[in-house]
Amino acid sequence: MVFSSTIFLFGFLPLSLLVYYISPLRIRNLMLFLLSLIFYGFGEPTYIAVMLFSVTVAYLTGFPIGKYRESNPNKAKFWLILSVCLNLGMLVFFKYTNFIIENLSLIPPLMGVLEPIEGLTLPIGISFYTFQIMSYSIDLYRGATDTQRSYVSFGAYVSLFPQLIAGPIVRYRDVDDQLISRTHSVDKFSSGVSRFTVGFAKKILLGDSLAAIYAYLGTGFAAEPTVLTAWMLVLTYTLHIYFDFSGYSDMAIGLGRMLGFEFLENFNYPYLASSITDFWRRWHISLSSWFREYVYIPLGGNRKGLARQFVNMGVVWFLTGLWHGAAWNFILWGVFYFIILSLEKAFLLKWFERSPATRALGHVWALILVGIGWMIFDHTNLSEAFAIMGGMVGIGTVGFTSTTVSYELLRCLPLLTVAVVAATPYPARLFAKLEAKRPRLSFLRPILIGLALAVSVSYMVSGTFSPFLYYIF
Repeated sequence: MVFSSTIFLFGFLPLSLLVYYISPLRIRNLMLFLLSLIFYGFGEPTYIAVMLFSVTVAYLTGFPIGKYRESNPNKAKFWLILSVCLNLGMLVFFKYTNFIIENLSLIPPLMGVLEPIEGLTLPIGISFYTFQIMSYSIDLYRGATDTQRSYVSFGAYVSLFPQLIAGPIVRYRDVDDQLISRTHSVDKFSSGVSRFTVGFAKKILLGDSLAAIYAYLGTGFAAEPTVLTAWMLVLTYTLHIYFDFSGYSDMAIGLGRMLGFEFLENFNYPYLASSITDFWRRWHISLSSWFREYVYIPLGGNRKGLARQFVNMGVVWFLTGLWHGAAWNFILWGVFYFIILSLEKAFLLKWFERSPATRALGHVWALILVGIGWMIFDHTNLSEAFAIMGGMVGIGTVGFTSTTVSYELLRCLPLLTVAVVAATPYPARLFAKLEAKRPRLSFLRPILIGLALAVSVSYMVSGTFSPFLYYIF
């Protein structure tokens, strides 16, 4: 089940809110746990058992970790390693087994010996909830949180349906107090509805529309490659993935508020970044923070010399690429960013900060390289990605443009203009200034939210099923 579906909007969500709010406070976590299991099991009920196994392992090992972390650190470390290995083992088995087999079978002695496991599919959201579970075990070992003694509350944390299938990755210590007690109010609920609607509109009206253009252009580029088509492919996908994923995060944060939770922000206008380093402070913030806190810093971070720092960065970006998918294009995508970030760390960042002109160049550098990175990210067949990259500079093309592509650009120009502007904070700032100067116009906000919801629903109903990109991770 996905948020952008009629069964969720008109069935599951209103019934869930009704059940949640009519339930006594003491059993609301239980209701959330059960509702989240229903949500998760709607498409693949067999994978409920996989998630519950991971939940149970982390919950049970949490007791000896908490008990021994001060009196016997070695015992606590043993239980931590056991918890992490079992949970990571589940992720590796379901996500990477066939990838490993397929690559080992290319080795001559193993050709024809190893065969992929038929029917082995990836449980939805396993990459996200595995990292959430690990954050609990690691923070507990570090003493950053206390042992969760309620299986229901811990299960509700892991399976919480607003952020279960595509994040943001919520660290346990960020919501542990909210699992015990959280604030419910009309203002908070209405804020959640507004945030959900904004994300819903971003996904349906912009993300899905851009995805359709991107698919059409991809077909055209394969038949008649031009320079303009290559650049439009990069632009449309760059905007599409932002509105798709940030839209989901907005919806998750909004749903959390409706249920009394406050999740941390996951995006901060990443396409305004002044460098690739700045971009990764703004994009998928919860994932970047997770790798920094639980991988980069424990490896030594930047505390053991420049050479070790680059090694640590290489490990983090290899794992970041691999986390996104069991395919070589994702690994190459991670290596691509490691190389760029290493260059920035070595000398480019200082150069970008010299003057307004160099800062502007840093912004252009970031936008172009992020767009190229998305081509690697989207194409498991890397030859297609390289063809688009070559097409951006005229390699392998039939010319700069064609009549069909020029027409397509003019036809899509209004949507592209709206998308570019919407990817900045300026519309929100302008509306906030307008409200501040003319408080009487505050009545426009609920009207605009209602209108956005109505239009988005009509587009959703008339369109085809379009899952979120990060739904598959």
